[in-house]
Amino acid sequence: MAIEPSSKGRPNGGAGRGLASLVRVRSLAPLVRRLWGDALTSIDEWMTASLGEEFSERLGRVPVALGQAGVDPFGLDPRWTKYALASAGILHRHYFRTEVFGAKNVPAGKVLLVGNHSGQLPIDATLLGAAMFMDVEPPRFIRAMVEKWTQTLPFVSLLFSRVGQVVGVPENALRLLEQGEALVVFPEGARGISKTFDKRYQLTDFGLGFMRLAIETGAPIVPIAIIGGEEQYISVANLDRVAKVLGMPSFPVMPQLLIPGGQLPLPTKYRIYFGEPMFFDGDPDDDDSVIEEKVWLVRATIQSMVNRGVKARQHIFW
Repeated sequence: MAIEPSSKGRPNGGAGRGLASLVRVRSLAPLVRRLWGDALTSIDEWMTASLGEEFSERLGRVPVALGQAGVDPFGLDPRWTKYALASAGILHRHYFRTEVFGAKNVPAGKVLLVGNHSGQLPIDATLLGAAMFMDVEPPRFIRAMVEKWTQTLPFVSLLFSRVGQVVGVPENALRLLEQGEALVVFPEGARGISKTFDKRYQLTDFGLGFMRLAIETGAPIVPIAIIGGEEQYISVANLDRVAKVLGMPSFPVMPQLLIPGGQLPLPTKYRIYFGEPMFFDGDPDDDDSVIEEKVWLVRATIQSMVNRGVKARQHIFW
């Protein structure tokens, strides 16, 4: 009885199959590149149809200092940022139908944008970024300080760096302002974004770091009130023990998630108010008690703006 030789007995059998696979992959490369190019073209056409020619025109006017790798020192990639801004722009213009007030109060050059934070997810920061690009002159890319724990999330850390967001440590903030960037700070931090519905539009305590940064760099502070985020996801409680076990800043209880389609944020109407710039001097190393007085002034200004904004609106959804 004849026995067929195994593949191990055939000279270069494994190498031959590997070479054949490589040839097949290389032969598909032109097709993949063409399909990818067609997809990007379709996306660009969709962006133009949804946001108008002005979107591309404004994109070309944003100054970005890129290195040889095509990204800035913090990893911002204009190609990624373009599509992130387009997505934010759609939410800004069509889903949340954001109204922007006081856009002329934002100065050119370095600036600290300090606002209230809410909504369980940082949609308010996304819409603020869209407003800075689409409604403020000149158009700006915002740089936000994100929580350190976000760097542990798969893909999120890369995404954040490519669209210009950096880990919230003083050294990064100082460098960004020295580069003349627009830096967004939410001094409430995770406490603000995870407020329950009964605490809506009530600002929590502010951290002091942003004030020390403003004094050290001479950057003006533009107070910002964001109305609409508190109602997009209704949180009735926070399970602190569960959050601690999962390593999360909070674990909100949101009944709307149990309703079909409730995973999407409610299409509340956003309103963003830019206040007049505030300037502070002194010693950035002053005692906390001295810094707290200046922080209190900013917090009180934003709380007053929030109160007026909530009172002025006629309805949550329009």
